[in-house]
Amino acid sequence: MDYGIAVRLQAPMGETVERVRAALAEQGFGVLTEIDVQATLKSKLGEETEPYLILGACNPQLAHRALGVDRRIGMLLPCNVVVRADGNSTVVEALDPQVMVTVPEEPGLQPIADEALRRLRSALETIER
Repeated sequence: MDYGIAVRLQAPMGETVERVRAALAEQGFGVLTEIDVQATLKSKLGEETEPYLILGACNPQLAHRALGVDRRIGMLLPCNVVVRADGNSTVVEALDPQVMVTVPEEPGLQPIADEALRRLRSALETIER
């Protein structure tokens, strides 16, 4: 199972991160967490890696609906969006919300996952333009 959706941009990392934040906001997502993997691996392990950022994106309305179906679903929230350098391009990847349905096998989550996927795809399409 492919568990993500992605786009590749010929744009610098910093510019891409700003575009991702704006596109997510247009789709009702806020960024709750930000993990700078590159800085963490450097400070904790002394390892050099490419720029790699994990954004924990949350759409409050969709999260509320999902929690109403299954209170344990919080373990699969928020929707992680990765922005990472890859050679001369920047890759943006988002976890496919359909994973939220397959793990707990709760059919009531399907319409919520469908809506989250539609919104995330729309956000990624926006940054491709």
